Amino acid sequence: MFDAGSVAKGNLLQIEAQAASEELQLINLKNQLGISYLNLTQMLELQTPEGFEIVIPEIKIDTTRAVTGNVDDIFAEAQGLRPEIKSAELNLTARELDLKIAQGGRSPTLFMNHSISTMYSNIRKKIIGIDPSSGPLYGEYPFSDQVSDNLNYGFGFTLALPILNGWQVNTNISNSRLNIENSRYALEGQKKQLYKNIQQAYADALAALKKYNASIKAVASMEESFRYTEQKFNVGMVTPVDYNAAKTQLLNAQSDMSQAKYEFIFKTKVLDFYKGLPLTLNQ
Repeated sequence: MFDAGSVAKGNLLQIEAQAASEELQLINLKNQLGISYLNLTQMLELQTPEGFEIVIPEIKIDTTRAVTGNVDDIFAEAQGLRPEIKSAELNLTARELDLKIAQGGRSPTLFMNHSISTMYSNIRKKIIGIDPSSGPLYGEYPFSDQVSDNLNYGFGFTLALPILNGWQVNTNISNSRLNIENSRYALEGQKKQLYKNIQQAYADALAALKKYNASIKAVASMEESFRYTEQKFNVGMVTPVDYNAAKTQLLNAQSDMSQAKYEFIFKTKVLDFYKGLPLTLNQ
């Protein structure tokens, strides 16, 4: 068009400057991509990034599908799955058992004991008979015989009444009750925080879906507007400035749509996480 004399040279120079600027931007982005590959392979402890590729999955999103479930249903499922809730519940159960142990200090304690003993002496003799003229006759008294002959048994009970230590027992019971209340408050706090997190995740997912649907419409409108501007530019009816502005608006709309898409995917996966569902890329 410049060679034909239908546009000024300034228009040609503007287009050439824009092309050079975009080529520089493309080179910078490729360099950033290469650095990202290098960082990733180093994190994976690979020897070199050569031959390393990232597979980009094809993710299709049904924009007509609403976010499933509601906050209360998701919260009901998450209560039985989240480890922080289970930990708080087990801690409360442990504190309740501590109270029972402390209350047991008020009860009398009955002790039972049993003993068995024997004895042996190496100078002891055993009567083996009686001589009418000289009296008793003594012989060796074996170890096994002494052990069996000298067995003694004992069996008894001891009853202890908690009287003087009563104040300490009462203190332990009071402390145990306080610990139970603290554990209950901690459990309620964990549940409230979980409910808030699910509320926020649910609201974020709804907002992300609305944003993605709006961005699809925006891209469709921008594509049509750019085609119209491009046709006018090709016949010299608009300046390069107007053409570049229309193209920039289209690129920004496409970029916003891509971000909205993956933001929606991420937000829905957060909800799946609270539901206890396995995390996949399928929608």
